[in-house]
Parts: sequence; structure tokens; C-alpha cells
Amino acid sequence: MTVSVLLADDQHLVRAGFRSLLRRDKGIVVAGEAATGDEAVRSARALRPDVVLMDIRMPGLDGIEATRRIVADPQLPDCRVVILTTFETDEYVFAALAAGASGFLTKEVEPEGLRHAVRVVAAGEALLSPSVTRRVVTQFAHRPAPAPGNAERLAVLTAREREIVRLVATGLSNEDIARTLVISPLTAKTHITRAIAKLGVRDRVQLVIVAYEEGLVGR
Repeated sequence: MTVSVLLADDQHLVRAGFRSLLRRDKGIVVAGEAATGDEAVRSARALRPDVVLMDIRMPGLDGIEATRRIVADPQLPDCRVVILTTFETDEYVFAALAAGASGFLTKEVEPEGLRHAVRVVAAGEALLSPSVTRRVVTQFAHRPAPAPGNAERLAVLTAREREIVRLVATGLSNEDIARTLVISPLTAKTHITRAIAKLGVRDRVQLVIVAYEEGLVGR
């Protein structure tokens, strides 16, 4: 499957660099480029790319709001956004995740890491690096405990699904979960897919957020 990508960054040289790196993968096509958040939203609607690589700081509409509009657009149900930035701070991490981003990478990512991120997100998975997962853990650990009754949202999950969602929220990969529970990675992935569908969330990133918001992970 060929993955189409929209590059959104206000710096021409940055876009050129990403374009050059991505084109080395014959399975990835750069469908277009955008220099502002507004242009990114318009281009996403016109080109319908599989993945948008989105900078955060751009003139006018910033990358966070552009991400929110793209993710919420009913005409773009399969379009995923990966945030690329030089600023790995809590403010941006949580704003990006809350906006519906499926991935968050710093611009220091290795070339193959960038291409891997595009392929993973295009396949419907989410990309949450260990450093970002640690920030999620730290942030939610300092929030008030969820109000009584919040666990009702998780009642749709089986006991095994709840356990696997808890492990996902601690930052474990499918392979790690499989080893922990002595099941196959495919079985772990199947449980995660079912949990995502039952909870009505977009992807693995949103699953992690729900797990913390609903108190599934201990504080």
C-alpha cells in the first residue's frame, strides 16, 4: 500500500528535508505541502492524505488547532496527524494528544524513524514514544483522582481487555504485553482493537488518555 503524506511546516528547508527523506521509501508519496495551519487544513481536505506531518508553530492557525480541525472533519475519517516539533514540552505534548494527534515526534528523529512513524500511523496504529508516555504518566499522576462512577465507561470491557488497556497505558508495546500475559502479539493487538472500538476512541493514544482519565492506571 502506498502512503500519501502532507507536509505542514512554515520552513521551506524543513519541508524539503522531510520530502527528501520520505521519498527514499518507495511506499511513501508526498502528496503536497503547506506553510501555515490554514493551508494545512485546506490541503488536507483537497488532497485527503493518509498522514499529515504537522509542525506546531506556524503563522496564523497553529499546528494544534489545525490538527483539531483535520481530526474532527467528517470528510477526513482516515487522515492521521503526526506532530513534528523541536519543542518536547508537556504543554505541546498534551495539547497535541488532546487535539487528536496519532503521533508525536521531535525533529531530531532519525530518518528511518520518521519513515517508520508514517507507515505505523497510516496502518491505523498510534505512535507514542517512551518519552512521551512517561510525560503522560507524570502528568496524570499529579491530577486529582477521577470522580466516583467514572469507571462505568470501562464497564463495556472484559477483564482481559481492561488488563491489556492498563498495560498499554504504562507504555508497553504489543510484544511486551504478549510476553507479560503469555499470549501472542496478534492476540494482544486484537484485544486492543476491540477496546478501542468499544470505548469509541480513535486510536492507541486516545486509549492511553482514557485509561488515565478513568483511573484504570494506579496513581
